[in-house]
Amino acid sequence: MANNLTRYDPIRDIMGFDPFHQMEDIFRDFPMSAALRGAKGDRAIRVDVSETDQAYLVKADMPGLKKDDIKVSVDGHRVSISATVQEAKEQTSGGMVYSERYSGSQYRSFSLAQEVDDTRTEAKYEDGVLHLTLPKKPGTAHRQIAVQ
Repeated sequence: MANNLTRYDPIRDIMGFDPFHQMEDIFRDFPMSAALRGAKGDRAIRVDVSETDQAYLVKADMPGLKKDDIKVSVDGHRVSISATVQEAKEQTSGGMVYSERYSGSQYRSFSLAQEVDDTRTEAKYEDGVLHLTLPKKPGTAHRQIAVQ
């Protein structure tokens, strides 16, 4: 199994300039971001990505959602996961009624080292976890060139 860890290279980021690439990371780490999101805590989609010789395997924690509310898109190296979140809680105690609603969205996007064959991609959602199987596109592997 190949190890595709990549060292951070600021020049490479400039060459593939995407002005909004890291915006979600900036706002997620901003101290007031929880208050701005309605004090619902961190709703970021947590992902685990593993790799085999043939595919990338992604597990995304997305509890409490319906599969119809989840959207997955693949564009070459980039994988994007989004979901619409709607919650309503009501609690009655004695003569007092407490009601709280939340409506919003979750979004996560990341790049992989090799292009994905989007025609063979599979997505399954069960028990609050989205499982993606992202087959690698043949012929797009990075090669190590021997220096002579």
